[in-house]
Amino acid sequence: MIPKLKHTGKNFLLLAGPCVIESKEMAFEIAEEIVDICNRLEIPFVFKGSYRKANRSRIDSFTGIGDEKALSILKAVGEKFNIPTVTDVHSAAEATIAAQYVDVLQIPAFLCRQTDLLIAAAETNKVVNIKKGQFLSAESMKFAVDKVRDSGNEKVMLTERGTTFGYQDLVVDYRGIPVMKTNNCPVILDITHSLQQPNQTSGVTGGKPELIETIAKAGIAVGADGIFIETHPDPSVAKSDGANMLRLDLLESLLKKLVLLKQITDRL
Repeated sequence: MIPKLKHTGKNFLLLAGPCVIESKEMAFEIAEEIVDICNRLEIPFVFKGSYRKANRSRIDSFTGIGDEKALSILKAVGEKFNIPTVTDVHSAAEATIAAQYVDVLQIPAFLCRQTDLLIAAAETNKVVNIKKGQFLSAESMKFAVDKVRDSGNEKVMLTERGTTFGYQDLVVDYRGIPVMKTNNCPVILDITHSLQQPNQTSGVTGGKPELIETIAKAGIAVGADGIFIETHPDPSVAKSDGANMLRLDLLESLLKKLVLLKQITDRL
């Protein structure tokens, strides 16, 4: 379903990369490291990076280095390493533009009910990854999938990223993964965003990265088809979502554990 995807049919799918494209050098550094790990562990890998962060708490928060520049970097990553890439789109017009640069269009959780956006993404004939809204049930995502399929595109995935729990926290309901799989499409678990603590009084989203391994293991155990992880060489200086990202040098150890867990669950 996803062009240029390698090592298919054995392991879970990995969508990973920085929250937002900060520079070409940073994007290439992260992509090179993850490609090397995934080739050794035989994990199918899609490089993730947002070309623009449209949803920020404060007006002075970093949103990007420029749409065309960031999209060109995503395209260059895909060409350099011969891997598929994914980015978020926020409007029908953006879907058409981004489709010229990446292989997978991602619908942000807050926009998963936007009919015009879903139709526009579907009509590009790219793979469409829809993130489940923090405010929606797993069952309700059927209608988002239907919008893409009814627009003539069968290449659709769903991503769980936690459900609003009070005003400033999220919780993952793992029952939602098998529920969403009844739509006959791959279901991904977004590990790092599920550990966000939004709406902090500082206007900067918090997180619990120490629980990344816990959430990831549980996702693999209940049958998630893939995992989504944002990673950065130094999350403390990341320009977006640093509070819940995985440090890049910790990724290989985590993936080794998840591969072993996947092998065990496949035998059960």
